Amino acid sequence: MKTIEVLREPSLPGVLIGALASSTKRPGVVKKLPPVTLVRPEVVLDGAHIAQYNALCGFTPAQGVPLLYPQLLTFPLVMSYVGSADCPWPALGTVHLANRIEQTRSLKAGDAVRVELQTGTVQAHEKGQVFTLDLRILQEDEVVWSATQTLLRVGVQSPSGKPFVSGVTADAPLSHQADFSAPADIGRRYGAVSGDRNPIHLSAPTARLFGFRRAIAHGMWTHARALACVLPQHPLEQASVAVDFKTPLFLPARASLWTHRTAHGALFEVRDAKGQKPHLRAQLSY
Repeated sequence: MKTIEVLREPSLPGVLIGALASSTKRPGVVKKLPPVTLVRPEVVLDGAHIAQYNALCGFTPAQGVPLLYPQLLTFPLVMSYVGSADCPWPALGTVHLANRIEQTRSLKAGDAVRVELQTGTVQAHEKGQVFTLDLRILQEDEVVWSATQTLLRVGVQSPSGKPFVSGVTADAPLSHQADFSAPADIGRRYGAVSGDRNPIHLSAPTARLFGFRRAIAHGMWTHARALACVLPQHPLEQASVAVDFKTPLFLPARASLWTHRTAHGALFEVRDAKGQKPHLRAQLSY
C-alpha cells in the first residue's frame, strides 16, 4: 500500500486548482479503490482553534473536545486525496452522503496525535457511485478516534459494490426539541475554521456556479449544531455517532431539531422550520 505524508495544510488556491484539475477525470467502471494511506505524522490539538469551533457550533466548554472536532484534523488529508491522481473521481460534484464516528478515548487541548486516512470500499447507490474513506486519530500508537466518511459521486452509471446501507439503524417517534438559525454567512465562517471553503457554501453567486440557487450549510456544521444540543454537559470518553445527510439546508435558514432520547444516547433529525423536510438523520450512543 502506498503511504504519503502530508506535512502542511493545502492552501485555498491549491485546493481550488486541484479540484478544477480533477474535473477532467473519466474513470469508467471502478471495482475498487487503489490502496493508499495519507498521514499527518504529528498534529497538536490547539485550544484556541477548539474554542473557535465550539463557539461556532454551539458546544459549551463543559463538553470538552466535541466528538466531531477531530474530523477537522483529517480535512487536509481528504482534500489531498480527492485532488490527487489516486482518487478516481473529480472532487467537484462529489457529495458527503454519510458519516460514522467512534471514539474510545477523549482528547484535550495540547494532545499530540497522528492523523491517518486510508481508502475504503465502493458501494452502489441509486444516484451514483459511493466510496468510503477510513479516518483515524492515534495517540501513542493507539487508535482513539475513527471515522468512515461516505462520499457519493452523483451520476455514475452501473455503480460497483454492494448496495449502500445506512449506519442509522434505530427508529422511534421524534419530538420537537429546539430551533436554531443558520445565518447567511455561516458557510464562510465555518469554512474559515474547518478549512472547507467549497464554493457551494460561501455565497449565492459561487453556489449558483455549481447548480445551487443559494449557498448551502456545511453538512458537518449542521450535524455539529444539532449534536451540541444532544450531548451531555460533560466530556465523553467513549461514544459513537452515525449520520445520513438528506437534503441541503439553504442559507439563511431556520431549522428545527427533533429527538428521541434514551439513557445512553439519542436518535435525532434536523428538519426545516416547519418540521417537515429532513436535512439529516443521526444516531448517538454513549
